[in-house]
Amino acid sequence: MVSVLAAMLGFDRIELAEDIVQDAMVQALRSWPFQGIPENPSAWLYRVAKNKALDVVRREKLFRQISGDWASERQEEEMMERFFFEDEINDSQLRMLFACCHPSLPFESKVAMCLKILCGLSIREIANAFLTSEETITKRIYRAKEKIRANEIRLEVPTGPQLPIRVNAVLKSIYLLFNEGYTSSHPDTLIRQDLCEEAMRLTLLLTQTPRTATPSAHALLALMCFQVARFEARTDATGAIILLKDQDRTQWNRALIAQGKRQLTASATGSELSAYHLEAAIALQHCLAPSYEKTDWPTILNYYDLLLDRKPGPIVALNRAVALAEVDGPMEALLAVLQIKELETNQYYHAILGDLYAQLHQTDRARQHYQRALHLTSSGAEKQLLRKKIETLV
Repeated sequence: MVSVLAAMLGFDRIELAEDIVQDAMVQALRSWPFQGIPENPSAWLYRVAKNKALDVVRREKLFRQISGDWASERQEEEMMERFFFEDEINDSQLRMLFACCHPSLPFESKVAMCLKILCGLSIREIANAFLTSEETITKRIYRAKEKIRANEIRLEVPTGPQLPIRVNAVLKSIYLLFNEGYTSSHPDTLIRQDLCEEAMRLTLLLTQTPRTATPSAHALLALMCFQVARFEARTDATGAIILLKDQDRTQWNRALIAQGKRQLTASATGSELSAYHLEAAIALQHCLAPSYEKTDWPTILNYYDLLLDRKPGPIVALNRAVALAEVDGPMEALLAVLQIKELETNQYYHAILGDLYAQLHQTDRARQHYQRALHLTSSGAEKQLLRKKIETLV
């Protein structure tokens, strides 16, 4: 809705578009408890938002600028209606993605804008994705909006050499959106399927548009298919976490795995080997393994080595250490993890250290790191898992 309204009103008036969407949501909250949820809630919200936008256009006499001529009220309504056709909605979202990723904006601001405006993540969720503070994210988004106004950035999908640059920023934004859904920072929800589905929908939109159907886009969609295929097996009926080695692989969605393979094949055109290709290849290895014990860990470790070379960072190094433990043992992995100083305030860092010390029968140190991870996480499911691990220490 924000994308469509920004297309109508102008990208420099994006805050007005957000306000109109918020007003429509508030009206729904007030009306639906008494009148009942409409048969088509999306259409109801679009209609309310369209009418509110039309009021703004008429009140501020912006329609002359938009249409280039005076028009009757009926013509105004017909033009507004056109913006809400399905093709126009998809096009508006695509243009919004690329406008948020304009080259004049810093990379971190581009991604934060996409996650906040287009994908609907909260400031806290974005801060969690960036491993930074909420205040930092708020400032990034504010400065980005000011730059949009000052530079009169337009809503458009670029052409020529600018397209690949912006596609990379768009894919990064969607990737972070998916990660927030896959391992949610929400205290009561381990998996936010709505965010994962939104990320997959946006990536599918990119792969179905010839100009944006890059190998990296197909590789990212493949990665998402492989990850989402395991959703049903990740938690039990109570919402408790089931670790990969304990998951019932018969619950994995084979249709999604097959779709992921098709997308990975589509990503193999040209000479590009992106981080998404390598992450998808790692996920595919897990999907192909008949059991945890029969997983091809040496191949996975090799992919992580390549990934660390192309995408150096503490999270990749931490995940690589998990594979290293399976190949060379917990001591080698422990030495590798202890070198990752940037993650000393990250719960997964301490949880993995706890696992490694437990495997080395150093229970006191394992308990200390599990307790530290317990203190750092806000997730109820993760707390439950960590307490269970502490109880099993002997």
